[in-house]
Amino acid sequence: MGEGVSLKGPLGCHPNRSLLFAQVISGNPEMKIDEDDYLRNIGWQGKTSNVYLGDVANVSLRSLGPHDPPKFSKRPEYDEQNWALSSSSGELKINIKSYSYWGFGLFAKCFCNEIELIGPLSLRARCVHDIMASIGRNPWEATRVKKFEKITNASIAEHGECWRDLARYARNEMEEEINLVENEIKSLIGKSPDTSNILEKAKRAIEDARAALLDRNAPAVERSLGRAISELVEANPATEVRSSESDYIASKLLSKQSKNIDHNDLLSNTIEFVDLTESE
Repeated sequence: MGEGVSLKGPLGCHPNRSLLFAQVISGNPEMKIDEDDYLRNIGWQGKTSNVYLGDVANVSLRSLGPHDPPKFSKRPEYDEQNWALSSSSGELKINIKSYSYWGFGLFAKCFCNEIELIGPLSLRARCVHDIMASIGRNPWEATRVKKFEKITNASIAEHGECWRDLARYARNEMEEEINLVENEIKSLIGKSPDTSNILEKAKRAIEDARAALLDRNAPAVERSLGRAISELVEANPATEVRSSESDYIASKLLSKQSKNIDHNDLLSNTIEFVDLTESE
């Protein structure tokens, strides 16, 4: 157990990095590691070894969005759930360690995941928000509380505070973006009878964005904001005095989409991208 002991406690909204700890519940999905230490799907052909990724790591990698193929810095030996890997998506890097903290690692619930996120705070917060939304439980709630607190050097309450602070930061950012687009819509209402139907569609898109935010569905928030912005452009194609805030949101959404496309193209020319969404 000493091998997995963390020398530092959790970090939430730190300027440069976040360090979080999570209780593993399921060892699945089972996957493969190739000769070059990259994570591969279970059907991968060639010389490989087995690894149990676990529910937390699986969700964490998916929450990065399109990312580099995860590479193991520590391969599992006799215990296929004891490992360390890293990956990155643009400016955001993730390091995950999996180790047992009780019961000699006999069951999946004996394991803890240490998740380090390095990059801009907004990207780290969004990733954590998506992890919490996808995993469907509080990841810091341990099966053996005292042992979890000892090995991570923090109380369960402190762990929860770090996770929640990051998720709250992401929610506040998304809410601010919704408000900016909504203010743009309000500024156009009543200026031209020809745009009333278009602006109604934009208002409905904003309502959808708020509903998605309540459901903690960040991708749906972005899609709804994208629709609202499209309606705004249609309602005011001359863009006489369009606010810089709306321009910023639109460019941010478009930039995110183009980065994803470019990143996938890059991966297709190098090492095959592991699509973890297929394992659900």
